Amino acid sequence: MEYLITLGILACLSALLAIGLNLVLGYGGLLSVAHPIFYGLGADGSALLVMQADVPIPAAIVLAAIGCAAASVPLALCSLRVSGDYFVIVSLGFQLGVLQIINNIEITGASGGLSRIPTFVHGPDRGLIGLGVLVLVVAVVLLLSRAVVRSPFGRALTAMRNDEEALAALGRDPVRMKMAVFALSAGIAGFAGGLYAHLFQFLTPLQFGIERSTALLTMVVVGGAATIWGPLVGAVLMTCVPQAIQFLNLPPAIGGPIQGMIFSVLVLAFLFLRPQGLMGGSRGGGGLDAWSGGRRPGKDRGRRAEAAS
Repeated sequence: MEYLITLGILACLSALLAIGLNLVLGYGGLLSVAHPIFYGLGADGSALLVMQADVPIPAAIVLAAIGCAAASVPLALCSLRVSGDYFVIVSLGFQLGVLQIINNIEITGASGGLSRIPTFVHGPDRGLIGLGVLVLVVAVVLLLSRAVVRSPFGRALTAMRNDEEALAALGRDPVRMKMAVFALSAGIAGFAGGLYAHLFQFLTPLQFGIERSTALLTMVVVGGAATIWGPLVGAVLMTCVPQAIQFLNLPPAIGGPIQGMIFSVLVLAFLFLRPQGLMGGSRGGGGLDAWSGGRRPGKDRGRRAEAAS
């Protein structure tokens, strides 16, 4: 039972991260792989506020989330000069750079990480209570995401994803929109990181590396980018399915690489066979097809060639 509760907690934390990443990737059209570093900053920041400054845990988690939102500004500004594959490289450099800082300063425990972090849940049922808190938080964040997407800001964000120049011509400021969506996404990740720190009470920089980025990208693509429920479905599936390998009693040297291969194979399969993801529709209703309004690039080129002739 304890194993299932822990699995549920991890699935909820992954869902929070995937929902936040979906706002940037699915609706904003900005492919960033630096999302897990805000998760790590939120975890370390909240833990240090409690351990070093005696800040109450709920306040520390909120302050850490606000700090992560502020820390996302440099990355958002980078998206103004570079895009596409180049922005992926910039976001990767941002993640690795911040990770190296965390990995080499004493206040965060350096490579050894932090341990004995205070928790906000005590008693024999702490795991079940923690899971209940996370389910409630996921529900609130999901409703928040839905409200943002259906608001005028969300519709403008989708327009920016499809044609940034046209949006600017209509008088909207893409700069502010990118900064806002990055801040919201990073704030959600930081909040999730704070919850993780005070539930598991141990942190290490290895938990927020590039492997985490790959897993999150898989969750969003498999569930369905630019959909409300897709990140949640993808997070639950991609948290639970790889765990089934443990029941095969394979050696760690074999089981670990197989888990990594699952993410790679699923991303490639969905990119080619079902780019809209599990929860996306067949007519531009989410998924990677939504970036072109449901039209394939090849078809668009064909239409433009016919129009030109």
